[in-house]
Formats: sequence, C-alpha cells, structure tokens
Amino acid sequence: MTTPHGNPNADDFDWTAAENEVADAEVVDLDAARSRRGTTAPQVDPNSDDTEPDEDETGPAAAVMVDSIAAQRRPRFTLAGFRDATRVPIVPSWLRSAREFGGNLAWATGFGLHALAYHGVRVPKYGVKLAVRAPRGFACMCWGYNRWLWDLEGEPVRQSVVRAAIDKPEEAKMYDRLTNKRDRRVRWRGMVTLALIAALVAAVGALLLAPTLAQWSTLAAVLVLCGIVGAPADKPLLDTAVVRRDAAPLTSVEVFTALAALNIKGINDAIRRGDNGKRWFTAPISRENGTGWHAEVELPRGVTASTVVDKREELAAALTRPLGCVWPEVNAEVHPGMLTLFVADKDLSKSKQGPWPLLKTGTVNLFKPFAFGTDPRGRVVTITLMFASLIIGSIPRMGKTFALRLALLGACLDPRSWVLAFDLKGTGDLRPLEPVAHRYRAGDDEEDIEYGIAAMREMRAELRRRTKVIRELPADLCPENKVTDELASNRKLGLHPIVIGVDECQVWFEHPKYGDEFEEHCTDLIKRGPAAGIMLGLGTQRPDDKSLPTGISANAVLRFCLKVMGYRENDMVLGQSMFKNGIKATMFARRDRGIGYLAGEGDDPVITRTFKIDNPTAKAIVARARTLREQAGNITGHAAGHTITTDAVRRDTILEDTLAVMSDTDPKLWSTVIVKRLAALRPDVYDGFTADQLREALKPHGVKTGQVWGSDPDTGESGNRKGITRAHLQDALTRRDRNGGSGGRK
Repeated sequence: MTTPHGNPNADDFDWTAAENEVADAEVVDLDAARSRRGTTAPQVDPNSDDTEPDEDETGPAAAVMVDSIAAQRRPRFTLAGFRDATRVPIVPSWLRSAREFGGNLAWATGFGLHALAYHGVRVPKYGVKLAVRAPRGFACMCWGYNRWLWDLEGEPVRQSVVRAAIDKPEEAKMYDRLTNKRDRRVRWRGMVTLALIAALVAAVGALLLAPTLAQWSTLAAVLVLCGIVGAPADKPLLDTAVVRRDAAPLTSVEVFTALAALNIKGINDAIRRGDNGKRWFTAPISRENGTGWHAEVELPRGVTASTVVDKREELAAALTRPLGCVWPEVNAEVHPGMLTLFVADKDLSKSKQGPWPLLKTGTVNLFKPFAFGTDPRGRVVTITLMFASLIIGSIPRMGKTFALRLALLGACLDPRSWVLAFDLKGTGDLRPLEPVAHRYRAGDDEEDIEYGIAAMREMRAELRRRTKVIRELPADLCPENKVTDELASNRKLGLHPIVIGVDECQVWFEHPKYGDEFEEHCTDLIKRGPAAGIMLGLGTQRPDDKSLPTGISANAVLRFCLKVMGYRENDMVLGQSMFKNGIKATMFARRDRGIGYLAGEGDDPVITRTFKIDNPTAKAIVARARTLREQAGNITGHAAGHTITTDAVRRDTILEDTLAVMSDTDPKLWSTVIVKRLAALRPDVYDGFTADQLREALKPHGVKTGQVWGSDPDTGESGNRKGITRAHLQDALTRRDRNGGSGGRK
C-alpha cells in the first residue's frame, strides 16, 4: 500500500483502508512504559538553551537523549583537555633555530645589497628623469599654492548657491555667509604668503653667501622635490629591482569547487544532499612558513583521503595550479578521511632549494639526525642512520643514486665511521667517496662481485666479533646491549659505526652463482647489524621480490621511495599496506626528481626533496671529510691503499683446495684443522681464513658442516666438533662439473 510520502499522487491514498488496519492497534502510554523501565526521559525543548533536566524530571537513572543538545555539547574546560592540548611555542621557530635565523638574515642582507647596487647603477638615469620632470613639478606646486591662496576649492559651492538664489531668494543669505568666510580665509592666507615670501628672500640671500657645496646641495634638493612632484602617476621614478610573482591565495570555496570537480562518488552524493562544504574545514586555511597555504579538510563520511591523493593531477587542474605546487596527503593520525592539503607558491621541482647545511662546515654524529632534504613547506627533513638500515627505490632517472650518495656523504662526515661503497651500476656515481671508503668497488664484472663477497664476509665476521665484545662488556657500560655514542668513540673496543651503501643491489641478489650468499649476508646484517653499529643501505631501480628479498625489505627501518609505477613496488620499498593507507609514491611525476616519501624517521612518512649534491660538490665534501679523518687517525682499508684478496672466495678453487688438504686417510676433519691446512697450502690466499668463512664458501655448493669425530694434531685434542666430510666434497665437485662450473646454483 502506498503512502502520501511515497506516492506523488497523495489524493489516491485510501485513508479508510488505513484506518481499518489500525483499528485494533494497542495504544501505548509512553510515560508508563518509561516508568516500568526505571527511567524517566527529561523533556528538553530543542529551541531552548536550558538543556539541563529539572530536579523533578530526573530519577535514579535519568537519561539524556543521544541527539539532544546536552549530549552533543562538548566539555568546556577540563583538566584532561588542557593536559592533552598542544602548546604553541612561546618563541617562534625562526628565532629558536640559529640556522633558520641566519638564513633569513643572510637572505635579507643579500636582498638589500642587491637593491642598493641595482639603484646605485641607475643614479645618473634617475638624475636625468628628475631634471626633466622638475619644471612640471614646479608648475604643479605654484598652481596648487595659488588654488589654496584664493580658496578656489570652495568656488563650485559658492557658484551652486548663486544659481539656487535665482529661484530661492533666501539662499542669498547663505551666499553672503560663504563669501565672508572666503574673504577671511583669503586675508589670512595672504598674510601667510607674505611671511613665506619674506622668509624665502632671506633664505635666498643666505644661500648666496653660503659655501658652494651648500648651494649645490640645496639646488639638488629643490630639483629632487620638484621632480618627485612632477612625476606622472603611471611612471614612477625608480625602476623595479625585484619582480614579484605572487600566487593567488587559496580559499575554502576554491578547495570545495576543486574537490567537487574530481567526480568522487561520496563527494558528489554529499553535494547533491545540499552540503556546501563549510563544515569540511576543521581550521582556517593558513599560510605555512611563507611558502604556501595549508588546509585541513575532513571529507564527507565514507570518502577516504587516499582517493583524492590518487587524483592529484586532476586536483591540480581543478585548482588551476602547477602539479608541483599541489601536495595532498592523508592525515592518518585523525582518520583516513582527513585530508591535509598543501598548495605551494612555487613548483617544488623548480623552486630554488637552499644548500645542504653541511656543505662547507660541520660534522655528523651518526647517533643524531642530520639534514637529508626539505618537505614541500620548506622545512628541513632529517634522517638518523644509527640503528637503522636504509632502502631506496624508484624507477630509473629519479634521483635514487644521488639520495644514497647523500646518506653516505653524511656518514663520511662522522670521522669515527667506516664507509663501504659498492657502485654496481658501474658508472662511477659513488666514486667521490673513494678517498674515505674503507671498501670501494664500481662495476659488476666477476672480480667486482668476488670483491663484494669478500667484503660482506668480512662484515659478517666483524658482526660476530662485535656481538662478542658487546656481550662481554659490563652492564654499566652497555646497559642496553647495543653500541652507544660513548662506546663508538672508544677506539680500543672497535665499535665505531659502519655504513655500507650498495647501489643497484639487485645485481648481487640475482647473481647466478653468489646470489644466495649475498642475500644471506645482507639479511643477517640488516637484522642484527644495527644493534652492533653496522648499517646497510640498499638502492634499486627494480623494487620486486628478487631485487629486495622479503627478509631484507621487511626488516629495514628507513625507507625512501621516489616515483614508482605500481602499488607492489610502492609497498616493497615503503612497507606493507602503505599504498592502501594513502602513502603513494605513484603520484609523483617524471619531473619530480629527487622527491619521494621518506618513512621510518618519524611517526608518518614525509614527502621529501633531497638536497642535490653534484659530483664536484661531493668531491669537495669528501676532501673535507678526509681531512677530518686524517686528524682522527681513521684512514683505513681502500682509502689507505689496502685491499682484500678475492682468491679465497673463488668458487672454482675452494672445492679442489679443500679436497687437497683432506687425504684418503682423513675422511672427516674439523673445520679449524682444514683452515690451518689451507693457510699452509696457499698462504697468500687463505692467510686469516676462518672456519666461518670456509662454511660460507662451501655452502653454495651444497656442502654443509656437521658434527664429526676428529682430532687436532697440533694440540692433541679430540672429540666431536663442526667439520667437513670428504665424500660430501667429492659429490659437490661432481655436481659442479656436471653443471658446467656453475656451482650449486644454476
């Protein structure tokens, strides 16, 4: 049955049938029903400000209707509210930051000197313009004084009274009063004029007796005064030293109109219901650091801010702003529907960025943050490398290598640290770091890969040494069982920071022979290394499961993702579900080089534009870093001219050499005995070779260590220890030869 509200033709509704249907219905006394429930609902007048129930209306369990004014009223002043409130800094940030204050002061000084030099060069031009305009200015001054003297400003009023007196004789009295006032005014001004003429004659006489410099100075002042008065309104005297291009202000109407143009269903539905968007803005749109406008927008219910982020290009078009000026983000701290919109005055990719604060002076303490870039608002973004491994990913040519090199440059400026740089792309982008690098290699040839294996084995051995040192330190020196700033500065302990940077790391992990071992080393270092002061930084232009194995990508703390093409690559670099939560590096354009999301340093990912350091500048920074290291006595490894041998890690000799030191009478030997015999067999190759290195070298061939019964002829000891079975070596050698020398991995 239709109802009058559901049927536009209300006259067709059968009222008689409806009455018959409810004839037998029971009438319920609402007050009695409430009493039976033990509650009495207060009667609140929705049009009244008195929302408190009267005493006689409240029972032991008086209820307030959930939609009443009392239920919706917010607490006014509560201690908890003030405790959780954010305190506004007493001193503004630009005064608290010496760097920011110094930067502003330097900019203001440069601006003033530029304007002074600009106008100083044009002083002759301004003199000619003043001389040309002076006669006109003198005539204007004389004409203006004449109008003042004879009160010509009041002449139109007096004439209008004369014309009115023709029809109204009584207006003649008004004319007489006006004329008398004018006569008195002219007489007084005439006396002032006579006094001014006398003063002027006296001044001219005194000027004729004055020195020549005073005469010319007075003449110049009169010329300047007359020239300024005679200047046309549309032709100013001074040229423009600085051309400003002020961006149009951002308004709530403009933002609402732009969001409506995105064709998002939830927004369209809200607008159709009559929502004008006034309640979307939780705070007024404000200027942010003088670089743009900041708006907080609470989108209609059911609309996620990530939907708007996906339409960044359409949003920029709707706002009629360059794409590089519009930066929408999800404010996940509030809820997924809260949009933070920053609209910059200038395109971020084209705007001038300040120099790296550490460009010419200063050092880095890797236990503390150092400058890495700036956000769209122009604020400095920092990273802290200590206790955090780093992953950088993007498509090619977006600034990935420059970002990795910037992080390594920061590490170089800590004189205590070791820096290992591996440029697997082979173009030499990390070559400026070579003068301070403990280990350095560029290229992906076989010898370069073997050098990398040897270096990573060295780091694994260093990791084990460090864990032992930390384990044996007293609790008062190492309470948290990890490296501290003080321990890192104690050279006797050897717990200085170590930062390893690998560009195009997929070359290591996808290598047909050594990929598994590289993955094992990097996974261990990225999991256990940070607590021991060893940090790993990986960069790749192919963020996928092969380029970034799960054990590595899931354990990195710092992540910097420049432009990528899909959600999988986005989450491989930034972390699982980041794309779904609105952190989408897919929104960056091809021209947004050096701009990406930095995650892991703070609570939320931040859009960051890294400081751009080119090769010559990087070399100058490294030269300063080397000087600091020389003063600290920390020139080691490659920088000191030392290298590591790669012969011991060659897969085509390790099996033969191990078999050679195990005779038929030694079917099983301890690993410690084998490495001693290897060192005796090839001292130049295996000197310092450890049992752990032997195990890692044989693992890709499928040879595993196990408990074997044996003895050490040198010490006479015997028993069960980790060792190798000769039969396993022979089987591995057979498999390798059958596979064409590809080892245990084909």
